[in-house]
Amino acid sequence: GETLLVHGGSSGIGSTAIQLAVAHGSNVIVTAGSDAKCRFCESLGAVAINYRESDWAEAVAAHCGSVDVVLDMVAGTYVQKNIDLLGRDGRYCLIAFLDGPTATVNLRRILTHRLTMTGSTLRPQTIAEKAAIAAELRTHVLPLLASGQVAPVIYRRFSLQDAHAAHELMESGEHMGKIVLLTDSTPS
Repeated sequence: GETLLVHGGSSGIGSTAIQLAVAHGSNVIVTAGSDAKCRFCESLGAVAINYRESDWAEAVAAHCGSVDVVLDMVAGTYVQKNIDLLGRDGRYCLIAFLDGPTATVNLRRILTHRLTMTGSTLRPQTIAEKAAIAAELRTHVLPLLASGQVAPVIYRRFSLQDAHAAHELMESGEHMGKIVLLTDSTPS
């Protein structure tokens, strides 16, 4: 299988990406910001690198040389390192920019390695595009959820009245997986 590098491996998106990639036979390497978060990612099937304790790009290169796909929610200073880690015909998917929306990059590797860079976020999509995405999820992800190969990781549930506490937890960065807000009509 292909090798996927996921930044923010312990996040809700990251933990889902690990499970989906493993279910499809991919090798997954993630970055995470603590040993506990690394252990969590490893429990899902990823090789985890604590970016606070080592140079994550050097660690990825030492582990596998190059990767086929990068799922990046950090951007900023990570962009060039991600490009440098992609092998021939590699794909780079940018979904957020926690380290900032700008980067200085050397475009040579994109040309010489035939790299593809894609940016994506759900918010600006049209209703038709969102419907197409939902149809793809029904086809490709729901069967994995139904079989138990992929399971949502919920770190903590909060009542809607405690939304402020939920937001504080999210801002702290201590959570792993999703933080869920429950309304009075939400089944717990």
